[in-house]
Amino acid sequence: MGAQQVRDGFEKLYGAAPEGVWAAPGRVNLIGEHTDYNDGFVMPFALPHTAVAAVSRRTDGVLRLHSADVEGGVVELRVEDLAPESDKNWTAYPSGVVWALREAGHQVTGADIHLASTVPSGAGLSSSAALEVVVALALNDLYELGLKGWQLARLCQRAENVYVGAPVGIMDQTASACCETGHALFLDTRDLSQRQIPFDLAAEGMRLLVVDTQVKHSHSEGEYGKRRAGCEKGAALLGVDALRDIPYADLDAALARLGDEEEVRRLVRHIVTENERVERVVSLLESGETRAIGPVLVEGHASLRDDFRISCPELDLVVDTALTAGALGARMTGGGFGGSAIVLAEEPDVDAITKAVTEAFATEGFTAPRVFEAVPSAGASRVH
Repeated sequence: MGAQQVRDGFEKLYGAAPEGVWAAPGRVNLIGEHTDYNDGFVMPFALPHTAVAAVSRRTDGVLRLHSADVEGGVVELRVEDLAPESDKNWTAYPSGVVWALREAGHQVTGADIHLASTVPSGAGLSSSAALEVVVALALNDLYELGLKGWQLARLCQRAENVYVGAPVGIMDQTASACCETGHALFLDTRDLSQRQIPFDLAAEGMRLLVVDTQVKHSHSEGEYGKRRAGCEKGAALLGVDALRDIPYADLDAALARLGDEEEVRRLVRHIVTENERVERVVSLLESGETRAIGPVLVEGHASLRDDFRISCPELDLVVDTALTAGALGARMTGGGFGGSAIVLAEEPDVDAITKAVTEAFATEGFTAPRVFEAVPSAGASRVH
């Protein structure tokens, strides 16, 4: 839905034009899965799919929220009544941002907000982060808070961790706030240092496909939290602040120290090898060897499937089928337990790969997947 449509929807709902319209994108993670809450490395890029918000300030402590994507009328809340885990609906994401801003000492006295999003929900493409970041950016601009993109990302992460109750890392919000067109974002989640890595596949005759398996996942459900707790247990047993601190060269020795803690061993092995894979992909892209990242993506999928154990039959089918049909590389992306896979392919092979995956899903009796090209796009901005 375009900015003008969202602007018009706001005016129809609230009886006046909004003070502005903002957009924030979803993201695809190229490599670096579940490393963000272990202080590790990630490499997302922004999608052209965005959450769009038309917003005006209020001075009476009232927060009014409406989404074009959810049935129902305007939800009215009082900013002083916002409290963690008090809301189990979609409104928890924007209201959580208002709560986080106020908790940080920013005088946000209310708002009228109308939202619409083209980021597929439950597909592992960070629809919730896009929703949070677009609201945060709008309020930052309207209330002249002067916060940078990385600071907004931190507040949005706090909103999701504490207010929503989902133990997500910092990657999704940072990608939505900070990515640039034609680049992937190499992010160190410990110090939030960033490097924009050129990633223009079309110029090299390649495409990156997203295959949404239509299997819905939810970060706030228990399995994600169990993986995070297991990683924290591994760090404690190894005497480090985070698994980021285990050098790749020392992995075997670290695993040996974990003894019979088999589940923790698997989690540690994934995180340490995944950080190394991110660094390898950065090196390959910077040296112009883009096609060589394909096998690294496949390694990442095997690690997520076998060590982290967060894949599912549909995701495995995408990867296996795409590779058989000639893809350069493929892996699941996002939190897991459903969602999407990415496929790196030569441009002439895209149609054949798409057809093979679609037919494989039909053969297995799975819901037909949604396949689209992922084009590295711009981060959040004011659009009207």
